[in-house]
Amino acid sequence: MTIGSDITGNQQTRRNGQGPATVHTIGDVVGKAIQRLGAAGVEQPRMDAWLLLAHLRSVDRATLLAHARDPFDENERLSFQALVDRRAAREPLAHIIGRREFWSLDLQITADVLCPRPDSECLVDAALHEIRQSTKGHQREWNGHILDLGVGSGCLLLALLSELPAAWGVGVDISQQALSVARSNGEMLGLGKQVSWLCCDWGSSLEGRFDLIVSNPPYITDREASDLAPEIRNFEPATALFAGEDGLDAYRALRSDLDRLLASRGRICLEIGHGQAAAVEALFFQAGFRSIRRQQDLAGVDRCLVLTRD
Repeated sequence: MTIGSDITGNQQTRRNGQGPATVHTIGDVVGKAIQRLGAAGVEQPRMDAWLLLAHLRSVDRATLLAHARDPFDENERLSFQALVDRRAAREPLAHIIGRREFWSLDLQITADVLCPRPDSECLVDAALHEIRQSTKGHQREWNGHILDLGVGSGCLLLALLSELPAAWGVGVDISQQALSVARSNGEMLGLGKQVSWLCCDWGSSLEGRFDLIVSNPPYITDREASDLAPEIRNFEPATALFAGEDGLDAYRALRSDLDRLLASRGRICLEIGHGQAAAVEALFFQAGFRSIRRQQDLAGVDRCLVLTRD
């Protein structure tokens, strides 16, 4: 039996006396997966195809790329095809591989929580800016109390605690399944001793006051559901996405709790939807809060409001 390469190096043939049989390389198989995902409307088919195989093999993407001309293990074909089928059906990549990076943290993700978005990192950045201002740059010495309402995967709270080793946090969610994911992420990141988890409806069961309150509540209007990408519309928890006809229901629910829970001179950082800044500012102005500033996301859209009590 002899093995030879064609001129492209992307395919090898095997001759055993019964005629040539094709032996596909890693690059061949991933290339077909890229075509399949692209035809299905996946936004980044090349990256996703390589990440799916990297997940299957428990290696990093760079390692696979370096061995793209190696023969593909036929024993993996069905397993890889199943992963590609799921992504082609527009199931989120994070749900399939069970991981997502946020603020350089590797987080566990399930269908019970929103997939963390890069744009949400602007909320972390806004909160840390406020703390740096109050500590004159000594943020790692800040020992304040943080509350995350609607904690989901824990991405916001855990990102903050990773930067604030002297701080302590409380993560609240109405979903026990979401809290289980957040708790697991906290333990995995070695932050479990800095945080407590509580299942309740926003801040209704909480007492005491917090120096920093953060939240990424649902803010999508009901009529916008049909405009969402299938990954969001069909797979992410609706209770974490939609907030009534005007997208402001969750902010209305939060107002009374925040007035009771915010410490003197404390700060609130809220994620907001596109075009909602003025409306949310008005809601909180009526409850005695004022907006310090708006923080923009990667696309230059107002994505976070920083509020304090008058």
